[in-house]
Amino acid sequence: MGSVSLKIGDGTARFKRATFCSSAVNILMLFSVITTNLFALYAFTSAPRNNQTHLIQHTHKNISMISEHVSLIVKEIASSQRKLARMEKELLGYETIDISRPNLANELKLFLQHHQLPLGKDSRTGITEMVASVGHSCDKSADLLSQYMTYKASGPCPDDWSLGQKLILRGCEPLPRRRCFVKSVPKVGLYRFPVSLWKPVSDKIVTWSGLGCKSFECLNKKKLSRECVGCFDFSNGNENQRFVKGRGKNDFLIDEVLALANGGIRIGFDIGGGSGTFAARMAERNVTVITNTLNVDAPFSEFIAARGLFPLYLSLDHRFPFYDNVFDLVHASSGLDVGDKPEKFEFLMFDIDRILRAGGLFWLDNFYCANDEKKTSLTRLIERFGYKKLKWVVGEKVDAAGSGKSEIYLSAVLQKPARV
Repeated sequence: MGSVSLKIGDGTARFKRATFCSSAVNILMLFSVITTNLFALYAFTSAPRNNQTHLIQHTHKNISMISEHVSLIVKEIASSQRKLARMEKELLGYETIDISRPNLANELKLFLQHHQLPLGKDSRTGITEMVASVGHSCDKSADLLSQYMTYKASGPCPDDWSLGQKLILRGCEPLPRRRCFVKSVPKVGLYRFPVSLWKPVSDKIVTWSGLGCKSFECLNKKKLSRECVGCFDFSNGNENQRFVKGRGKNDFLIDEVLALANGGIRIGFDIGGGSGTFAARMAERNVTVITNTLNVDAPFSEFIAARGLFPLYLSLDHRFPFYDNVFDLVHASSGLDVGDKPEKFEFLMFDIDRILRAGGLFWLDNFYCANDEKKTSLTRLIERFGYKKLKWVVGEKVDAAGSGKSEIYLSAVLQKPARV
């Protein structure tokens, strides 16, 4: 079972392809042909040669028997095909949304319709039809999804990005495409790169709808996460000192980490990168970093883009959209935490390992350990990958929010081994 994605222009199309199920049907059909031939051979060789009448009667009887068997075989094949098709639909997931529901938006029904290939089955891939790419879990939020897809075609899109993000956080990812024009926000006052890395971003060039704060001044007074306390303030806070000036033994400096790689770091991926400061420091050292983020309580994506950096709007439930072994460095902090779900965290770690090349560095930066059990389970999971520990520090830090509470953090730089 499965599907393949094919880039067409700026879109992605998903196709069904021939699988083991179709092979099983072919084997069953071949078996029926062989069985039919054996019955025919028996019918024309078992009758006495000296009795023509008996031969005719016996032949008619055998032919009738053969017809019954063939009819049963045909029915069995049809039943097997229906069962296999149903299994394939369930396993592929893209047909779990019933488009015959009366309350679904017409645009959603149109997007989810199947489209037969104009030249029939493709001989190389076995695909027969083009199917829309949509998240399997969208069926669990069909009402919200229908609301998201309710708009006037070729008209302005509703101001509902927060609704789309709510669907993503519920596992409805990727979202279906829409045929409407998103509202344009004038990007006036942007600075040229690399000056843009440390210049303040104007409140007027980002979207504030759906957010509690309506300015960066408001955001700088809040603790949005463990990594983002005043992370939009480059003048008064600690943000412009991060990664170049440590405040404790857990704070590794960028130049120290890059030295461990002997100059082999060119491209990196930052998971849960806050306002993009890690990518900015790397950009100063001619390293290109993609920052994964969502707009949870703040316009992170627009802020990162205004700095001249690359934001990737993606949840951690989604498989990283990169090929295997492509990154020299993966950086992550407490944003990597997925709660008390060890299996989910294990899948995430394996996906990180997949995109990191052999010899590349995994920088775990100030990962918050709520208790010793979590620290132990994380340590055991990391050790399963066989990474070389270049740096490993477990230490205590005072809560950045100012509560004065001491918390345990793990920082590590690990090198991925070459596997045969």
